[in-house]
Amino acid sequence: MLALVVLLALTLLAIPPSRLLMEQWANADVLSRSRLIFGSVQGPVRRALADGDDERLASILAGVAEDDRVLAVGLCDAGGTMRGATSMMPPDFSCDSAARSEAESFSHIVQDGRHVFVATFPVSTPAGNAYLAVLNDLSYIAERTWQIQIYVVATLLGFGLVIGGAGAVLIFYLLKRWAESLRQAVENARRGKRLPAGRDMSGIERQIALLFKEIEATRGRSETAEVKWSPQSLHDLLATTLPDAEIIIVSNREPYIHNRRNGAIELQTPASGLVSALEPVMRACGGTWIAHGSGSADRDMVDAQDRLAVPPSDPAYRLRRVWVSEEEQNGYYYGLANEGLWPLCHIAFVRPAFREEDWRFYRTINQRFADAVAAEATTPDPIVLVQDYHFALAPRMIRKLLPEATIITFWHIPWPNAETFGICPWKEEILDGLLGSSIIGFHTQFHCNNFFDTVDRFIESRIDRETAAVTLAGHETLIRPYPISIEWPPAALKGQLPVEACRRAVRERFGLAPSACIAVGIERFDYTKGILDRMHSIDVLLTLHPEWRGRFTFIQVAAPTRSKLASYSRLQDEALALADEINARHGQDGHQPIRLVVRHHEPPEVFELFRAADLCIVSSLHDGMNLVAKEFVAARDDEQGVLILSTFAGASRELTEALIVNPYDARSMAEALNAALLMPADEQQERMHLMRQQVREQNVYRWAGRMLLDAARIRQRRRVLALAGSAL
Repeated sequence: MLALVVLLALTLLAIPPSRLLMEQWANADVLSRSRLIFGSVQGPVRRALADGDDERLASILAGVAEDDRVLAVGLCDAGGTMRGATSMMPPDFSCDSAARSEAESFSHIVQDGRHVFVATFPVSTPAGNAYLAVLNDLSYIAERTWQIQIYVVATLLGFGLVIGGAGAVLIFYLLKRWAESLRQAVENARRGKRLPAGRDMSGIERQIALLFKEIEATRGRSETAEVKWSPQSLHDLLATTLPDAEIIIVSNREPYIHNRRNGAIELQTPASGLVSALEPVMRACGGTWIAHGSGSADRDMVDAQDRLAVPPSDPAYRLRRVWVSEEEQNGYYYGLANEGLWPLCHIAFVRPAFREEDWRFYRTINQRFADAVAAEATTPDPIVLVQDYHFALAPRMIRKLLPEATIITFWHIPWPNAETFGICPWKEEILDGLLGSSIIGFHTQFHCNNFFDTVDRFIESRIDRETAAVTLAGHETLIRPYPISIEWPPAALKGQLPVEACRRAVRERFGLAPSACIAVGIERFDYTKGILDRMHSIDVLLTLHPEWRGRFTFIQVAAPTRSKLASYSRLQDEALALADEINARHGQDGHQPIRLVVRHHEPPEVFELFRAADLCIVSSLHDGMNLVAKEFVAARDDEQGVLILSTFAGASRELTEALIVNPYDARSMAEALNAALLMPADEQQERMHLMRQQVREQNVYRWAGRMLLDAARIRQRRRVLALAGSAL
């Protein structure tokens, strides 16, 4: 293309000089011809004038005009009168216009749109000088000039095509040789083939060989059936496939919160599935976790750069806190994120609210966190793990600040269908922000498919479903399902008493009989968790099966959350009222079938409840994964207990041995509860054994490892392409 442009420019530049050259040649030719004409007729003209023979003069002039290029010939006498002229002499030609001088003269005139060359020659007579005017038609010059230009252009184009063709053949030959050498280098590296003796490996071959060693190491670790995913294997994976890679996590929730209570600073681990999943990964990988410092004593615990080493007892990574004002928190977190995106993505029939002011705060906070990533990064190409719907705009913002970063965004909640997502006024901006990622991860393939459909409807991009990728403005983003999980073995399981001791402790704490059957639910107070629905199912259970009255207790632990939002505070009030109503209807002799405990429980307390329970109820109305279900399974090292799991939780795709229920159908849930309470111990063991095997093998280290392996492949492919480009 460049050669064609250069050739065209040269051709255009050649046209004016060729035209000028032609005009100069034509003028010289006409001038020479005019002098020849005058030289041949000046004697006869002089004699005809001396003899006064006008007839002979006219014959002489007519003979001259027979030349095709002579337009007309005229003779002006000494008095300025046209003595004779041929028939084509322009009527407005005047002898006064002829040059008057003692020597020949030349001029150009335009006659009827035609260019005419006028040559005037003095003819001496006894009465004084007469003037012979020869008018030459120059129209043939334009035609010849055009022909010359065509010839010049054709010659240059032909020359250019010949040169271009020869160059193309040469380039094709060189590219073919380069491609063959590159293919051979890749093949040698893939097979581990040694080079012939005496031949040194080239730079590109050496680098390709190193890359293949990394890839094979990656494949060996990820595809070996016997691999056991653990903190050590994840650490080894990073050392092998991502040596010296810098890991940065971005999330709204921080893994450790410092609050001031009764004059002292108290450390709290939040009840968050995101923290439960990522904190073990960071302990294994190290790096930096950037999060909102929300605790009342958080500022007191950081250094001058707002950082602190965590966990406090055994520091393994760095926590960088970002500060958000109360006004910003109300708009960004409570507003756009939790009154807008949260209900938009969950099918729980709560209307999302979108306000322009909330959107402005959301953009501001996303940019603040992106700036924090750039400030914390010590390398130009860190691996940045952006977490959840709070930071949909951050990937694009980070990409602008760190173009070489590998950005993995994980969406922890469901992704709705395209029609539902179309409700959001800023859908295009959110999709564009997410597509700044290198990889976008969801819990299930279903959510990936919904995302593809949404992008297809609202963004002009190229979607390749075969490779599961979206290309926007030349940047490719991979879309992958990564089912999240928990650490194995769970840290909270360490130090737990035997199951029987946990059963005794919990029954004593709640004043229950040793033989009482216990069901537990562990949630945040959130309308998507189906807390009211499970309580209704217990009401139905005790109505249909009154034999369980006094023998069955449901302990619901619910940590308050987002209490500033009306829908959340209303849910808590409704839950308390419903529990009182059911207890009044089915309670007897001081026994309450529902115990609602509204406070945060630390992980060891939660695991004690899990180990003491006969069954666990997870009745989410809509959930991305739900790690409570997996934590219950992990807690039951006695392989007893029954999990009742909503079909609308992502975990139901993996924990298929649970009793899968529709939380909207209270009667069927009640029957599932009854079946769980009556399930024999050997069936419980068989189901729990399979679920524990699933959680053990598909643990959080495998979840993180799969994402990091994909990140490693992206970086390796980028290096190969860079090598190929440098070789060219």
